[in-house]
Amino acid sequence: MTALPLRIKICGLVRQDDARLAREAGADLIGAVLVPSSPRCVTPEQARRLGRAADLPLAVVVAGLTPDEVVAVAEKAGAAVIQLHDDTPPEAMGRIRDGGPWELWKAARVRSGEDMERAAREFGPLVDLLLLDAWHPRQLGGTGHRFPWSELEACRDRMPVDLPLGVAGGLDPDSVGEAVRRLAPALVDVSSGVEQAPGRKAPDRVHHFVRQARAAALHTAATTQPTSLAPEAPETP
Repeated sequence: MTALPLRIKICGLVRQDDARLAREAGADLIGAVLVPSSPRCVTPEQARRLGRAADLPLAVVVAGLTPDEVVAVAEKAGAAVIQLHDDTPPEAMGRIRDGGPWELWKAARVRSGEDMERAAREFGPLVDLLLLDAWHPRQLGGTGHRFPWSELEACRDRMPVDLPLGVAGGLDPDSVGEAVRRLAPALVDVSSGVEQAPGRKAPDRVHHFVRQARAAALHTAATTQPTSLAPEAPETP
């Protein structure tokens, strides 16, 4: 398992103060939800203002839109990332990915290692990152539920080496370190786990989350580095 440089995303933002908080805490990007059924839904115009307030790359979470609609809302929001949380068919993903200067991420709700491997086979060649989220029968994400990390860890090394993995679902300041150490993700994504109320971030939890994730990433990078062999001393004549 190779540890990639870790990015940290604070998602579900609705307030510009919280967008600035994410930057101050050391996050790498922020996320805004453009799904009307979400209690954290914002408009593309509001999402753009959040991105400007944070001065960080913006990921927009979308679902239930046509490829043309996805591209249109991403352009309005000034998105650096489009995060798909629906059943967009693979043939449409190329049109979305090529529709603008953004990364395309696919969220996959997983219950097992088999789910993770299936998602990697189906979407891996089409996206820039596969985001592993907890399975829920009705909600598309942001549930705060945790998926079975131990089972996913067991098959982590069978994943394509060129497919970055992100981890969401049930993350909070107390659990993110374990997720990073077990799965060596390229991204950790948190929303409800750093909130004091839906859509309202708790500053101490945001800062603690970032610190814990960074510390775990440093530990993982150190333990996965190959041991260098010291050169042999020359023989004494």
